[in-house]
Amino acid sequence: MRILVVSDIHANWPALEAIREPFDCCLFLGDLVDYGLEIAPCLEWVRRHMTHGVRGNHDHGAAQAVMVQGAAGHKYLSGVTRTLSIQMLAEHDRRFLACLPTFKYLTLDGKRFLLVHGSPREPMDDYVAADADTWAERLQGIDVDFVLCGHTHMPYQVPVGRITVVNPGSVGLPRDGDHRASYAIIDGGVVTHHRIDYPIERTIEVIQASTLPHRAKDMLTEIYRHGRLGNGRANGK
Repeated sequence: MRILVVSDIHANWPALEAIREPFDCCLFLGDLVDYGLEIAPCLEWVRRHMTHGVRGNHDHGAAQAVMVQGAAGHKYLSGVTRTLSIQMLAEHDRRFLACLPTFKYLTLDGKRFLLVHGSPREPMDDYVAADADTWAERLQGIDVDFVLCGHTHMPYQVPVGRITVVNPGSVGLPRDGDHRASYAIIDGGVVTHHRIDYPIERTIEVIQASTLPHRAKDMLTEIYRHGRLGNGRANGK
């Protein structure tokens, strides 16, 4: 079975559309909204292709109309784009995001999976880097073959005993210095990480044509083109 794993789409339709991998099953690890501004086609893609999925912190916040307060970095960008995300979500879209589970256990191709956005300790909000010792603390009492997570926007694969932790990185807003859309494929229990170019300027055009503040437009343009915020501005999640 060929499993496509995607996370942190963040309403970047050109990036999501560029993924043309064949797959038998699609697992979505949360954060469809905020930062980017093309929510509708991304929602439609996820509804059409997702086999199983979980809710991210941005999905939860937008569905519940929770405003974000932040003066810098990604927290600032989350706040200014959240207002537009809420405006763009129809009631059935909010229900769809709100009804996604915060975690999900499932068996595929003879392997046991746990899907979370953050970690088993805090399914939506825990920010865990690629560190085996940190993950070992989070995995106590967990009996699966794979834990799939997102949230960090950085791809990694960490073996912790018999469990493999897989973060596919971010489709729509990478933060690891590589601007290309990031995702993972699990095929026959073997994990491969993938990066793919997409028409970034199309994403930037939508941002620049929006009502966002000029500061937000400049910051998002920097992230889209370079895969990170520079000058120490990248605090917040």
